[in-house]
Amino acid sequence: MADSELVNMGFVKAAFGVKGWIKLSAQTEYADSLLDFDTWYLGKNNEFTAFTLSEGKVVPDGLVAKLAGIDDREAAHNLKGFTIAVPRSEFAPVEEGEYYWADLIGMQVSTLDNIILGQVVDLMQTGAHDVLVIHGEHGQKLIPFVGAYIHEVNTENKTILVDWGLDY
Repeated sequence: MADSELVNMGFVKAAFGVKGWIKLSAQTEYADSLLDFDTWYLGKNNEFTAFTLSEGKVVPDGLVAKLAGIDDREAAHNLKGFTIAVPRSEFAPVEEGEYYWADLIGMQVSTLDNIILGQVVDLMQTGAHDVLVIHGEHGQKLIPFVGAYIHEVNTENKTILVDWGLDY
């Protein structure tokens, strides 16, 4: 599996118990959505290994999971700090006008006046709406991901057209 096809979904925080369970931090909108994937790719430094998810459950401070072949606390502890990724091809389809954050990262953002603001490097949740974090030659821009400012998202060309001024 090519690393470019994998999307980071969280990381292993610690071993959990003595039977090989891991405690993890899911970096997804809903923590338990990571449990929808049967195969996880765990890795460091862009070297990933596939693991089959045997069991998983939500606990008060995150998620815990049992991976096939990880059968004791030491093996689980050795995974601490590993990134958890899944293939982008396994994501559920989205409705018209909806996007996965992973698909927006790296898109080029331009204004209606054809000024390139830069690339999306991150997104933030603010409670009211998501905000695009854009870095480019005009500095960092934070643009609310709402219809008033976002005119077009073209996933094929990896571009976003916005109604946004340089002085905002």
